Amino acid sequence: MAKTSNRQRPKAVDRKVVRAILERHAGEPGAVIPVLQDFQRTFGYLPRPALRIAARRLGRPVSELLGVATFYSQFRFEPVGRHVVRVCHGTACHVAGAERISWVVGEELDVEEGETTADRLFTLEHVACLGCCSLAPVMMVDETTYGRLTPQTVRRVLRRYRQGAEA
Repeated sequence: MAKTSNRQRPKAVDRKVVRAILERHAGEPGAVIPVLQDFQRTFGYLPRPALRIAARRLGRPVSELLGVATFYSQFRFEPVGRHVVRVCHGTACHVAGAERISWVVGEELDVEEGETTADRLFTLEHVACLGCCSLAPVMMVDETTYGRLTPQTVRRVLRRYRQGAEA
């Protein structure tokens, strides 16, 4: 499988949006996490320019914001695709063929775990458990769960998303 680069130059950050988020949390004790969450919700990731502006406004070093952001797995430093595909690798899914399902997803999208397709439509993630053991093997696309997967059903689901029909 050819490796697709997910490193594209991110778009410029709208400073007005960043300032509005910071103003919403002005004077709030412990504002770092809520600010980071708002950045993530707004931009889909934590843009470095937004972190630099926030550090200045909050009177904290950028390294402190980065330390908080890297501690929590909810935060991302790179843009993700429009659709996030999560393949479960918990015990039940592992036994039911999660490795094969991950391979098929990667092959269909031409990415490896943690990567985003060049068209920014999909990001592939492996997760420890989705809590749907009775449906193993399982994947989620955004908030929709697909269970009892076969290579054929995986391809069919992903092609529907690619065609714009939200499966």
